[in-house]
This record gives sequence, structure tokens and C-alpha cells, in this order.
Amino acid sequence: MMLKFRSLLVSLVLPLTVVASSFEKVPEIDAKLRQQYVRPTATPYPDDDPYSSAKEALGRTLFFDPLLSGSGTHSCATCHNPRLSFTDHLPLAIGDAGRAMAVRSPTLLDVAFIDRYGWTGKFSTLEKVSFAPIMAAGNLNLTESDLVARLSAVPTYAQAFATTFPDHKIDRRNISTALATYVRSIRSTTAPFDRWIMGDENAISPAAKHGFAIFNGKGNCAQCHSGWAFTDGSFHDIGVAKGDDIGRGAFFKSSIKLRYAFKTPTLRNVAERGPYMHNGSVPTLEAVIELYNRGGVDRPSRSELIHPLGLTPEEKADLLAFLKTLTGETEVVTLPPPPPPR
Repeated sequence: MMLKFRSLLVSLVLPLTVVASSFEKVPEIDAKLRQQYVRPTATPYPDDDPYSSAKEALGRTLFFDPLLSGSGTHSCATCHNPRLSFTDHLPLAIGDAGRAMAVRSPTLLDVAFIDRYGWTGKFSTLEKVSFAPIMAAGNLNLTESDLVARLSAVPTYAQAFATTFPDHKIDRRNISTALATYVRSIRSTTAPFDRWIMGDENAISPAAKHGFAIFNGKGNCAQCHSGWAFTDGSFHDIGVAKGDDIGRGAFFKSSIKLRYAFKTPTLRNVAERGPYMHNGSVPTLEAVIELYNRGGVDRPSRSELIHPLGLTPEEKADLLAFLKTLTGETEVVTLPPPPPPR
């Protein structure tokens, strides 16, 4: 009887011992790696479009104003909703005419820290990318002349542009710089991962710490999703796009590697931003991990960084746990008052 009792006791205690042992093996993060993930405190602004509070306030009002669409029903915030991590949770963005666009709405979190914009890097500055959707027929569908006329007819806008810009003009340049100034102010909020990086060992779970080691090691994720913003700002074929959807290759037709290459998105708030990929073709974060684990489509353009990973179920679960620590606290966004009747 005593032998049976001792055997039962061992069977109960052993799993706990194994679990405790695995937790003890949480890898230490060295100081050099930790420094790579420290959030910057200042937001960069270009010399030719420096920050001003007046520009940011005006750009914010424009961002939420449906006056910037042909129908008067859509705004920039329709696709870049601050309550949805500045995206829209749709597989493909929906334009002012109600038709799906070719790509999904990218998040605007931390875009001040990258230097090419759009899924294909079509735009070299935020000033250019902030105005282009307004005029695109498949997007907000409003001509430049109509936009200027609409804004000029609103006294509060006429006053705001006059006090914000030395030339007092309501024109493309000033509209673009105001919008870009506001968009640069859109920052991700502090996440549990950031608190851990800054020394709070209880901010994330042991599983998430294991996941971070996988992210930087076996998972090979940090090769592209690097640094505190979790993006290299570059373009890679990860084996998702197909057919005529050739991404950055449209601008570099002789480049094999840029065919099917799309922008590396930030992973900030990634758990809250499904579906995934430029075309919204991957529904869940678990499916994203599985895609990378398989290695995507094997073809000449596929990035040399993409290959089968051989992750175990436990490693995939830990990687998912880590990715969930990148979601910051929900920021309460007070929308600007509606513009006066027109």
C-alpha cells in the first residue's frame, strides 16, 4: 500500500517539476539586444515639414472629416480607425464608391519612423501618401480642385489655414503637410513587452519570454520585424502573393527578388489587427505563424530569409504568447467636433 502511495505521489509531482524546470530555462536577454527594443521618446519630423501644434490640430480635423471624399461620407479615419489600431479589420479596404480596393488598409502606428510608404513603397514621403488617397478614384474619389473649393467655403477652415501657414493658402501642399504632421503623431502605446524590456520581469509570462527567444532565434522573425517598431521598413516576397499581384516588382521589373515583394508591416498591436498580409488572405495570427513555419511558396523571388522552420506546437504557442504582448493599452481617442453645416 505504501509503495502504491509513493508511486501516485511521484506521478502527481513530476509534471509540476518538469513545468517548473522549463520556466527556469527562460533565456536571459542581453543588454545589447534589449537596447534594440527600447522605444524612442521623440517623434522625427522632416526639416522641410517641421512640427507645429497648429499643423497637427488642422491635420487631425482633416483626417476625420468626410468632406475629403467625393460622396461626403468617408474620411481618412474610415480606413484608419483609431479604435481599430488605425486600420479597419477588413480583408481589403473599401473605397468611397463601396468597392473593394486591391490591398487592405495598413496601420498608421509609428509610420513617422519609416521612410517608404504603401504596401509597395510607391510613396517616398508622408506628404505624398497623405494626399494621394483623396484623389484616387477607387479610394476617396475627390479632385484637388473640388477639395480646395470645399475647404475654402468653410470659414473655420479658411481661418485655420490662414493662421497655420505663412502664405495663408488652402492648397495641396498645405493640406498634405497638415495631414502628414498629424499622421506622424500617431504612435503605438506602451505594451507589456515594453515594460519587460525596461526591467519589469513580471510584465510578460514565461511563455512569452520563450516566444521572444524564438522570435529572435529559431523563428527568424527579427530578421525582417526588427527593432522596437518591429519592421525593417523593407520589402520581401514571403510566398503569399501570386498572379499579377507582384508588389514592388511593378516598379523594378528586372528585379527577381522584388517580384511579389511587399512592405514589412509593424507588429505593434498585431494581435488586434487581423486579417493579415497585404491582401487580407490570412485570417488569424495562428495561421500567420503556420504560414512562416511552412516557408511560403518556393519560387525564385522568395526571400532567402523564408524557409521551413520546424517549430513545435509548444514553440508556436510561445511565439503567439509573445506577439500578444505587443498590444499597448487602448488609447481613448476624442474625435474632433463635426465641421459646421455647409
